[in-house]
This record gives sequence, structure tokens and C-alpha cells, in this order.
Amino acid sequence: MSRFIEVLFDLPRVGSFTYRNSDEKPASTGRRVVAPLGAREATGYVVGEPDATPIEESKLKRITRTIDAEALFDEASVELARWLSGMYFCGQGEALAAMLPSGRRPPRGRRSLASGGGSYGEATEDAGADPSGAAEEEDSIPPPSDSEMEIEGIDDLAISAEGHELSTEQREALDRITRKESGSWYLYGLTGTGKTEVFLRAAEATLAEGRGVIYLVPEIALTGQVVEAATLRFGETCAVLHSRLTGSERLIEWRRILRGEARVVIGARSAIFAPVKRLGLIVIDEEHEGGYKSGASPRYHARQVAMRRRAVENARLVMGSATPSVEAWDLMTKGGIERLTLTRRLAGGAVPGVEIVDMRLESGPISRRLAEAIREAKAAGRQSILFLNRRGFAYFYHCNTCGHEIRCKHCSVALTYHKDRNALVCHYCGFRSPPPTACPACGSLDVGWSGFGTERIEEEAARIFPGFRIRRLDADSVSRRGELESIISDFKDGRTDILLGTQMVAKGLNFPGVKTVGVVLADTTLNLPDFRAAERAFSLIVQVAGRAGRFSPDGQVIVQTYRPESPVIRAASAIDLDSFYSAELSTRAELGFPPFGRLIRVVLRSKDRDRTVQAAHEFAALAAEHLPGEAELLGPAECPLGMVAGTYRWQVIVRSMDFAPAHRAFSKLIELYRPASSVRIEVDVDPVSLM
Repeated sequence: MSRFIEVLFDLPRVGSFTYRNSDEKPASTGRRVVAPLGAREATGYVVGEPDATPIEESKLKRITRTIDAEALFDEASVELARWLSGMYFCGQGEALAAMLPSGRRPPRGRRSLASGGGSYGEATEDAGADPSGAAEEEDSIPPPSDSEMEIEGIDDLAISAEGHELSTEQREALDRITRKESGSWYLYGLTGTGKTEVFLRAAEATLAEGRGVIYLVPEIALTGQVVEAATLRFGETCAVLHSRLTGSERLIEWRRILRGEARVVIGARSAIFAPVKRLGLIVIDEEHEGGYKSGASPRYHARQVAMRRRAVENARLVMGSATPSVEAWDLMTKGGIERLTLTRRLAGGAVPGVEIVDMRLESGPISRRLAEAIREAKAAGRQSILFLNRRGFAYFYHCNTCGHEIRCKHCSVALTYHKDRNALVCHYCGFRSPPPTACPACGSLDVGWSGFGTERIEEEAARIFPGFRIRRLDADSVSRRGELESIISDFKDGRTDILLGTQMVAKGLNFPGVKTVGVVLADTTLNLPDFRAAERAFSLIVQVAGRAGRFSPDGQVIVQTYRPESPVIRAASAIDLDSFYSAELSTRAELGFPPFGRLIRVVLRSKDRDRTVQAAHEFAALAAEHLPGEAELLGPAECPLGMVAGTYRWQVIVRSMDFAPAHRAFSKLIELYRPASSVRIEVDVDPVSLM
């Protein structure tokens, strides 16, 4: 063993440190150690064993102890960490810590921005929140129990696997994928067309070649059917990285993968780092999901990491979705990714008929047409799903006399009224207070709520449909363990007539009993001040609509909107992907937004507003000096969410049509800039949200 070791720590933009090795239990590359770091001790990662030291040996500190008896990571992981560090402007140790099972931090959705967390609670389900999913920790939804995996419903794979016969389209897609040793493909098709079975057959073919597989899903808890099918099909060679595992159990699974005992790995975002031996296939299911983008440093996108690993390890990359991201659609159009299309629903279903209802002509949140369709479904012995991307009873509480809106004292958002708790709640920082009986501004007693959330829809549905069995599925209703399983089980077994909820109802709920799907308000995401708002609104409507007509040709979808003339609403209601992507790409090209330009977003934040503003202007001035001429600076400006958890937020955005030189210049810029100690800086390459 070497007398000296090079160690990385989980620190932002900090390099390695050299230590004297332990005499009793020496460490080597790939192992974790505990070592003195300043006035404390910290866990570090050994990435080298140099023969010489930068300073005199007597001045070197000795490591305290070695944690691992065998290596936890290999040189490939170290090299990937170096790439992450360079690509996303984070420390190499920070990148390595995020990759390894021991490096997982507590769920970031539970930390406030003030404590250094990069996400804002359960904000992704609310109209005023970041809808990208970037703020949604992959483990934040309660994990599935064994019983849940049996009640997830029938997905694409069950349809194909039952008779073990692929359709002509599936066979052609599989043949196109497996005939090449490496490459990139996109499997596009509406829900129910059999994408999952093609993924699994490609995995089987890859294993037969002696190569390994990584299968990414956006959320383990809502894709239990994929896990069950893969586990049954691949047995002991399958490893599932999910939130039910303790730290030690994760470590056991990781070592199984590292030793080559597990050759198929299924997991959410961070599973892209699994040290699979002879990696031959990466699958990204539901590629459009924002949850593939990390909300805290390193702010990587699993798709980008997958592309890197595919190129370095000469593997296949297969992505799939019914609503591809705009970037993926553009790549398919230009030939950067080969498109494979599935058109036929395999269980006898058909694309459902979609009706648009103008809510300007209605008096309540459930239109007469939607109420009629729900009653028709009940009369036919069928079920209905209602989707609304807002939790709570009402999304803001205000004074009818002076117009004063009651907002969070720590964040730049209105408080949401939760009637069942009789509380006003901030969905960003968690602040809550009782609803006032009088206006805090003018003293008027004429105060109340406006707008509506899932809680109010539940109450309204109970009033309109007496005797109907109604369940609500959102982050509030599944906060207790076992609730998710109970709600889905009741729906599957026909004990629920109406299931209403947030984004959860758009994922994983594929049951034959569904006849009617109602989008209660299609405008929520569309109204956000973000360049991806149209893309997200379109995707959500199409994905929710996919819950109907899976198993019979009589499915119907009712889309309620205050903007029936919106091209996005109309394209989504017609399930017209070609016209939507054509229009959206034209708009993005004119504005220079992705995929035509690349963005680097810098957020500066502090408890002190003046220092935040000053830091933003200083950074922008420095950027103007060092960035290439073709790079454009947007800002500095206050973030759309100007304050979160008592922290002020300003941003500077770099937009470039030639990414490589802009990225290189930015790397030097970020090394030069030194904010005040009270100011935090966040760098996000290729952001999925500008909120």
C-alpha cells in the first residue's frame, strides 16, 4: 500500500487533499476514510495513491481510519465524477458523494432553502410552484410495499407478456435496437402501446450478450409494476435501488452491482451512476419527467449522464415516452436519435375522444358536461379520474374589501388554504398560520378564499355525486404509510367510483374500469412565467388523457379551461403532437431557448436583500467581461420566486448558441467570482425551470 493517499471530500468546488496513510489499516483507491479536515473530521474518498507529496511528509496529516475493507468505487466512477464536476461546476468530491450510496443526503424536499437545501418541499404539485419536478426528491413519495407492487394495475408489459407475443411494431422496434451494439433510440407511443415490454426484451437481449443494464424510472413508488416484472424476469441478477432500503442495505446492493452479481439495475435518477459491469443498455422510461433533473448540487440531468455513459462505455441508450421532451423531439426530427413508433393499443383500447369545456360559462369547478360524463361512467359500472395540479382547498386567501392577499412571510407566494386543517399553508417552506377572521390590512370582516384545489374538488364532488365513493390521491392524503396502497387498491378493486388527485393520478394508474377522465383546470401550469410552461401543460394533459381508453374504445376525456382558444390546450386535447412540437420549436428558435440555445442559470441568495442584489450585479458585471461575445446575459433580475424560506433570490442567466466556448469561459468565471460570506451561489447548467 502507498504511504500517501489522495482524498476527495463532499465539498463544493474544492479539489483533493493528500494524507499520510494508516499503518494499521491502510487505505487504497476506491475506499472511504475518515480524516481530519480543518477543525473537524470528515468522510472522504480515496482517488489516488501518489508516490510524492506536495509538501514535506512531516507536515502531512494522517487519516484517522479506513472505513471499507473492499473498494466502494472504481476508476470509471472517479472519471465520471470528474466529468460531472467539469460539466456542472461542482466539486469532484461533491459529485462522487452524490453518486455513491453513502453519499446520499436526507431527502432534500424536507430541507429549507435557508439550510442549504436545493428544493422547496412538495412544491411540484402546486400551480405556483416549480412544476418541473426538479424540486421533487426521488425518494419523497412513500415507497411501495410488497402488496403495492401487486395492485399497481396493468401496464404495457402485462399486455404483451401475457401471451409472450409481440406486435409487429414491437418486433420491428426491438430488432432495430438489438441489431446494433451501441446507439441511441427513442421509443415513442401513447400509453398502452407496449413500450415497457420492448424495454424489457431489449434488456434480455443485452444480458444474453454478457452485458449489463440500467433501467431508469421517474418514481419507484408509482412504477411498481416495472419493478415486479423485471424482478420476476431477471431474478437474483436484478438490483432495485429504492427508498425502502436502509443505508446499509443500499450498500449491499451497490457491492452486488460492483462485483457483477447484479447485472440489471432499476432505480430512479441516481441509479444512472450504478457501477454496472460491461454496461450495454440504458433505458430511460418516461424521459420527459422533470424528476430526472437533480434539484441540488450537482444539478445533473440523468439523461445527460446517460448520454455520456453510452458514449464512453459503447452502450445502447433507449428512451421512451408518450410525450417526449422538446429537446428529444428535436433530436428525433434531426436524426440525432432514431425514432421508433408504436401506434396500436394492445388491450383493445383506442385513443379517447377529448372535449374542451369553456369554464367561463360555468359557475362551479366541475362543469355540467363533466358531471354528466361522470354519471354516465357510474351508470355503466365504470370509474372516473379527476386531475388538478393544485393541493389544498383554495390557492389563496384574500380580502374582498381592499384586495389584500395573505402571503407567506418567508416566501414570495400566496398561502394555500387547507380547510381540513383550518390553516393557511406555504407549500414552499412549510409555514402555516390560522386563517384570519379580519383583514390584516384594513380590518374588514369580508375575507375568504379564491380558486380551488383538490380538497375543494373532493368536497364539491361529494355534493354533486351523493352516494359515489370518492378518494383523493395527493401528497396530503398519502402522508401516512399505507395510504397510497389503500387508495390504489380500492380503485383497482372497484371500491372507488371517482379518484381525484394531483400529478400522481397521471402516473402508474392503468386500470380497465376507467371510462372518464376530467382535467379540472388545464390552465394551472400554462400560466407560469417559465419558458417550459407550454411543454409541461401539454405533457400533463396528454399523459392524464392516456388514463382513459386503455382497455376499451369508449374512453372519454373532458378538458376544462378558461382559455379554450389556447393552441397548447387545443393541440393537447387533439393529442396532436406534431402541431404542438412544431409550434413550440418555432417559438424556442425565435427566442434562442433550448434546444436552439443552451442556458446556464446562476442564482444568488442571501437573508440580506441588499447583499443579494449587489452580488447579482457584481456577478453580471464580471460575466460581461469574461464570457465570449456571442454569449448573452439575461439579468440580473429577481427570480420569479423572489424569496423562499426567508432567503432573497436573484438570478443571472447565460444564453449561448455555441455552448462549448461559453462553458469553458464560465468555468474560469466561476473560479474568479468570490461572493460575500453571507451570499450563496447556485449554478444550474441546462436548467429545467427558471422559477
